[in-house]
Amino acid sequence: MPADRFRRTGAGLAAGAALLAACSSTTPPASPATAAAPTPSCQPAPLERRAASVLIVGLPHVTRASDVLGQFVVDLGVGGLFISEPNVRSEAQLTALVSGLRARADRPLLVSTDEESGRVAVTREIVGAGPSPRRLARQRTSAQVRAFAADIGSQLADTGITLNLAPVLDLDDGPSGGIIGDRSFSVDPERAAEYGLAFSAGLLDGGVTPTVKHFPGQGRSTRDTHAVTDVVDATVEELESTDLMPFQRAIDAGAPVIMLNHLSYSALGVGLPASMNPQAYALLRKMGFSGVAITDSVGMGAIYPRWDFPESAVQAVGAGSDAVLTTDGNQAKRMTNALVEAVRSGRLPEDRLNEASARVTALAGGDPMAMSCVPVSLPKLTSAPAAASTPSPRATATPRATATPRATATPTPSPR
Repeated sequence: MPADRFRRTGAGLAAGAALLAACSSTTPPASPATAAAPTPSCQPAPLERRAASVLIVGLPHVTRASDVLGQFVVDLGVGGLFISEPNVRSEAQLTALVSGLRARADRPLLVSTDEESGRVAVTREIVGAGPSPRRLARQRTSAQVRAFAADIGSQLADTGITLNLAPVLDLDDGPSGGIIGDRSFSVDPERAAEYGLAFSAGLLDGGVTPTVKHFPGQGRSTRDTHAVTDVVDATVEELESTDLMPFQRAIDAGAPVIMLNHLSYSALGVGLPASMNPQAYALLRKMGFSGVAITDSVGMGAIYPRWDFPESAVQAVGAGSDAVLTTDGNQAKRMTNALVEAVRSGRLPEDRLNEASARVTALAGGDPMAMSCVPVSLPKLTSAPAAASTPSPRATATPRATATPRATATPTPSPR
């Protein structure tokens, strides 16, 4: 990848020296007790709170703010919640759930979901059924897709959701029902980037932060990481010319959050899936990304048989992840304890945890300095195509369907 496409960011603190005025013969010299006090050092939040803050957790069977699990993870200090299908009964119910848990929290709280449109649509009950990303790119201009996503974002924001784990930037033109399949906008890197950025910009227009996924590209694999991992046998140069291009475009445009997948890549060392691989995070940062790197759910079959939830949290953060996603909030305490113990034993550098905690805190709208004494400035999506591509002539645009009652909604499995 051309070097001029990479960006390096950094932050530093300036320090100054205090000067004491000379004493006259009639003025007693200053005693140590009255000398200028040093600048007070920053005091981070307790280690347990910093550890919990990097977790984004699901709430199995929780539908009310008074349910025990929701209250427990909020009190523990998790950085965010993940809303899945069992949490959604109606717009009023979801709004009450989210607002109730936010009111209980003593800090800004990320609330995320997975609304790609098409097959993966956690909140279909609220936003209605929509075309797949592949169909969107074939039937609509990028400007129309941006407006479509803005409508989704606005409806999500109305319920209190602030982070959407979409859009997909993976490249795939295989069967629609494939692991990625019609979740991909296109197999063409430029077209996938254009429509992915349009969808991202639309979500932001509606008040929700997008998450581009699944870095470094999942379209080459036909195996389902919900069950098993797979090895992508491609060189870095091959990835740069195809799979990585949409992510580079997103990074250059200021994408704030990127999700890593659970595939292994021969170019990055076959032993570890990307979400647990320091080389994958190093590649992401080398491409200029300074935002929040989040794992796909660590309860998936590609991860869980090898690393239990606590171990996967330590492995991911140590590798370079800022946020660790699990759909099972019952694991939050064990994962927090494991991160704390890893720091205390020296296995996980405290600076790495602090960096991760600062980024997630900033993304939630909190003060990263108060959390971990690390100043961060997250990227902001500043550009997206307005109306470049034309839709494919083989299909015509169809309006978004209105939400249907649960009894008649098409069941859609979560990608987690």
